[in-house]
Amino acid sequence: MLRADLHVHTSYSHDSEMSPEKLVSRCLRTGLNCLAVTDHDEIEGALAVRELAPFRVIVGEEVCSADGEITGLFLRERVPPGLPARETALRIKEQGGLVSIPHPFDRFRSRVITAGGLRDVLPHADIVEVFNSRNSLDADNLKARELAEARGLLGSAVSDAHTPLEVGRTYVEMPDFDGTPAGFLAALAGGRLVTNKTSPLVHVLTTLTKTKRRVLGGGRLAPTAARGPR
Repeated sequence: MLRADLHVHTSYSHDSEMSPEKLVSRCLRTGLNCLAVTDHDEIEGALAVRELAPFRVIVGEEVCSADGEITGLFLRERVPPGLPARETALRIKEQGGLVSIPHPFDRFRSRVITAGGLRDVLPHADIVEVFNSRNSLDADNLKARELAEARGLLGSAVSDAHTPLEVGRTYVEMPDFDGTPAGFLAALAGGRLVTNKTSPLVHVLTTLTKTKRRVLGGGRLAPTAARGPR
């Protein structure tokens, strides 16, 4: 069985300082053996983790569309941000990827997909995050679960980790698959969600990281080897 977390960030995101090396190390320590790395508007972090990891790594991206965030999985190329939600979903599909809707009803995040964007993406969606550890309110996760059930979409449980301490607490326990998107969906359909909420204090850490990046004039951190010891 796989322990799969389908929404994790690295230092290639503007709001995380978790290097690919630290992420892989934490996964090995906690028993995660399948990971979708979904940095904001970027796939380089996922490619770096895939080079390092001795387990399955799905190349993903959390794309900030003009209508809010949409996640692509099994990507070969970066999807540019700022496109309409429907076009973003189609760009993902053109690569043979899967469309996942991240934290669709979290009322505290500024880049949650809009009602109109959600309406446009749902016909192309494959997965809904029915449990996101960083959602502060249980009601928001419950509403996402109800959406998935109503639309006949698969649900996932994700950490949305930006720090090592978040990794390994929430995941989907699912059968192994053949490496293809279709095989992944079949395995996810037989999965079991393991859910643990993260302290709301992690949002403070994320805000501090974003502020630090702005002050220092850097967006994403380079790989560890390029930026020296931490």
